[in-house]
Amino acid sequence: MPVEITRELIADRLGRVTYDRFLFYLMGPYKSFNLNYVLSEEDRREIDIDDLPGPLRRLFRNKDEINAAQALLRRVQGELRSDPEVNAFLALDVDIDTDDVDAVTQSIEYARCSNATAFVVPFLGHNFGVGEEAGSILENLAATHGERLIFVHEDDVTSAMIRSASVRWDLRVETYETEDELVAKLRRFAGGIMHRERRGELDQLD
Repeated sequence: MPVEITRELIADRLGRVTYDRFLFYLMGPYKSFNLNYVLSEEDRREIDIDDLPGPLRRLFRNKDEINAAQALLRRVQGELRSDPEVNAFLALDVDIDTDDVDAVTQSIEYARCSNATAFVVPFLGHNFGVGEEAGSILENLAATHGERLIFVHEDDVTSAMIRSASVRWDLRVETYETEDELVAKLRRFAGGIMHRERRGELDQLD
């Protein structure tokens, strides 16, 4: 039987915070980009990784290392749940099997149910999946939820998808250099949405 994704279902599966009805959906790459994904073993043997500049060496990180991109999202989530104590969450937290609802549909429904949604794209993120999901959300929700969406990418990230999204859907796009700056921008975004809901400029979702 298909699972119906609602604000109640999401909130019930998350821990308690002061503003537990303010759902803030965080999207981003769940695995760091790694040239081991795209180069054959023979190709990798021909490259002397020690001779590469530091940023390029990072592209050859071992697949078994801690997933830096997901760890970043978790830290950001924790910061937002501590201050301003909104109900920040990742898709993994709602724990709906993709056999019941596919991942892209889940993301669309999480964004539809959320007071705010952020696409967070760090440099070196393995962004193929998040690009597809972000595009699907924008296609479905930009007209009705556009003011609740923000795309925040690290300064070094360049993407045709980001540029086209900014123009096509008038998507708010921000950049960040440090993790502290990322968190500060997301806090301001959440605070802005809260104030606009209270003033009646945006609909209350409950």
